Amino acid sequence: MAIPVRAHAWRAVIFGCSIAWLGHAGVLRAETIKSPDSSASAVPSSEPFGLPAFALSDGLLRDKWQALASRIDDDRVQLALCDGDREGCVSPAALRFLAAVDLGREREGRARFGEINRAINLAIRPMSDLAQYGELDVWASPLVTFDRGAGDCEDYAIAKFVALRAAGVPAEDLRIVIMRDVMHGEDHAVTAARLDDRWLMLDNRRMAMIEDAYVRNYRPMFVIGSSGISRYVVNPLMADVPGRDAARSAALDVTAQPGLIASPDELLN
Repeated sequence: MAIPVRAHAWRAVIFGCSIAWLGHAGVLRAETIKSPDSSASAVPSSEPFGLPAFALSDGLLRDKWQALASRIDDDRVQLALCDGDREGCVSPAALRFLAAVDLGREREGRARFGEINRAINLAIRPMSDLAQYGELDVWASPLVTFDRGAGDCEDYAIAKFVALRAAGVPAEDLRIVIMRDVMHGEDHAVTAARLDDRWLMLDNRRMAMIEDAYVRNYRPMFVIGSSGISRYVVNPLMADVPGRDAARSAALDVTAQPGLIASPDELLN
């Protein structure tokens, strides 16, 4: 079962979103970072962007992620049932989601990431939480997003995070990263998938996947994995990190090319 390709979807994937909670100073003050070991900052980070991040021990963001994680577990039960009996599956959303997972299962390595990135970008049309739910910030589970067929940036990221895991990518190689887009003054969520010790960004704004080393004009703020949500302690503007190839970054960065639309070559990535 293939996911239909909508003609307008190529343009839709370049749209971003604004994550309301990240901009509220009150929310940020409500979070508590677990005290790191005194030597932790001296150890190179294995997180995306190579920056240290420390787990949030409490607060609104941690509670929000934990509530979503519980709903994702419920989705996984439904998906497992449908995966084992496609004909008997009573959830059209689950079948559409599994179609994206199947595309990934047929490939390996970078191609697996690319298939799922492309399939989910094309399966979901961009829509704000306010338009969908009448609320500013709703984190939807993948089956809710696929049932509605619409979502904002974190809905794309959550769906890819779950789909990649279902396609066989180890949990330790998957993250959701929340970043501040300093050019547009908004917050943005992407999925990060690790391959050969390099993190690739799977973004609803483009089909091509960019390595974290070539992302610029964003400040990484939070990172989410199977163990929970952490806050980056150091938040440099990614164009200013020493040793980065600024010229190549500019060529790849969608914010440097606001009109960028996926090309046939990008769809193969």
